[in-house]
Amino acid sequence: MINRLNQLPPFQRAIAKAHLCSAGARYEDLDRPIVAVVNTWNEIVPGHAPLRELAEHVKRGIIQAGGTPLEFNTIAICDGITQGHCGMNYVLPSRELIADSVETMILSHDIFDGMVLLGSCDKIVPALMMAAARINLPSILVSAGPNVPEIKPRDSKAARQSFLRGEIDEKTLVAETLKYYPGPGICPYLGTANTMGMLTEAIGLALPGNGLVPAQSSLRFSLAEESGIQVVKLIKTGIFPKQILSKESFENAIKVLLAIGGSLNAVLHLLALAKEVEVDLTLEDFDRLSRVTPFLTAVVPNDQDYTVVDIHRAGGTPAVMKRLEPLLHTEIITVTGQTVRDNLLQVKEIGELIHSLESPLQPEGGLVVLYGSLAPDGALLKRSAISGTESRIEGVARVFNSEEECLAADNVSPEEILVVRYEGPAGGPGMRELHRVTEFLQVHGGKAILTDGRFSGASGGISAGYISPEAYAGGPIALVQNGDRLIIDLENRLLDLMVTPEELAVRRGGFVPVQKKASPLLQRYARRVSSANLGAIVID
Repeated sequence: MINRLNQLPPFQRAIAKAHLCSAGARYEDLDRPIVAVVNTWNEIVPGHAPLRELAEHVKRGIIQAGGTPLEFNTIAICDGITQGHCGMNYVLPSRELIADSVETMILSHDIFDGMVLLGSCDKIVPALMMAAARINLPSILVSAGPNVPEIKPRDSKAARQSFLRGEIDEKTLVAETLKYYPGPGICPYLGTANTMGMLTEAIGLALPGNGLVPAQSSLRFSLAEESGIQVVKLIKTGIFPKQILSKESFENAIKVLLAIGGSLNAVLHLLALAKEVEVDLTLEDFDRLSRVTPFLTAVVPNDQDYTVVDIHRAGGTPAVMKRLEPLLHTEIITVTGQTVRDNLLQVKEIGELIHSLESPLQPEGGLVVLYGSLAPDGALLKRSAISGTESRIEGVARVFNSEEECLAADNVSPEEILVVRYEGPAGGPGMRELHRVTEFLQVHGGKAILTDGRFSGASGGISAGYISPEAYAGGPIALVQNGDRLIIDLENRLLDLMVTPEELAVRRGGFVPVQKKASPLLQRYARRVSSANLGAIVID
């Protein structure tokens, strides 16, 4: 078995071993496969608070399988805490920081034979997947799992709206919210965190069950230990992320995303991950697959009675994939060392919450890609989160140049479509999630929201985001004026600004992008970040 540490030149090997022993390693253990335990634990993010304890179970598995674990940490940001203020500008850029920090630690030391990457939440899991792809050592992802709520999603939502209307005070809201988030673990709705946890399984980088096994359960601890054992097996058998991350595995992940009506942010992250392994993936792939992949299971925000814990009870990601099996690429390898088909042979029972292909909730996927005169390069909308059957929405624009401007608005008309711009990757900078804006819409009225920013996986209602090109780059969204007619046509996948080309040409002649103040880090990000339709990746 290859041990990278022992491949170093003799003197450097001896010095490296001396330093590792000084840090607490046993000399005899350094001839075993050395596995990096890449941890994103901190005391701030609920989904990451359990990872310190979970890492010990991972290490136990590594040692049991004959490896030597060495742990280090990197950062993790809580999307919930950063919602609605400038802290959100840092969340998407943190994806690149995390991936870069893991690359820096692994490749600078050049002693690791494999990695177990522990992360749970929104941008952290995609960053760890990107790092695994980029570094291409045998790797496996481990999540903390969701917490188990004591109340229904609709009860939590009602409490939040009561607070926004001034009917309950802060302490009451906190007490009610703690019934929904009763302890450490991932928030239990189908936001980006749980979506990406499920997609780690669907794409083949995590063991079956990784996404939704509840936090701090005996099954979660066992799964962590099994992941430690399995990564040593991957090192021995020579299975690497780039063997797993094929176009077929990306298509499997997209089909699961569509079948569950997962977070729109997953589109950004899958595009960015594909870039790491030079897989040709575009918005057109999501649109193509959304037309042939039915929507099979609805939990919050797509339904206010069920959470991701209910998907777990119905069989979890493996059960969703079993339902989708006729549509999946099943002969491709995963971190189990077996094919998708082999993995799905283990699925015996599927709960009623996960519908069959013959009896779907909707015949097409939960996400829709829109194009048109307002979004020449595309926009995204979560169809599964829209109540009712309305497929064509028309209204008049009410334009805001920031989230703050929108949240300060009053006298919103039922005919108005709120256009929130200069929240894109470069214009934000940082492409904030506008979850607070979707809550504002539900309380204060209006037909829909359109933005070049992002939406939280928890957002519902008629909201199309990720509009490309963004306003800062001179996209058509920058030219919208109050009172312009807008059309959202879900059936025909259209997002149109009903203004003549001649009038738009006049407006473009006077276009000057809004410049927002930003920190040096965000200024650098703005200069280098790509458009949302390309994954908002940092480019040279």
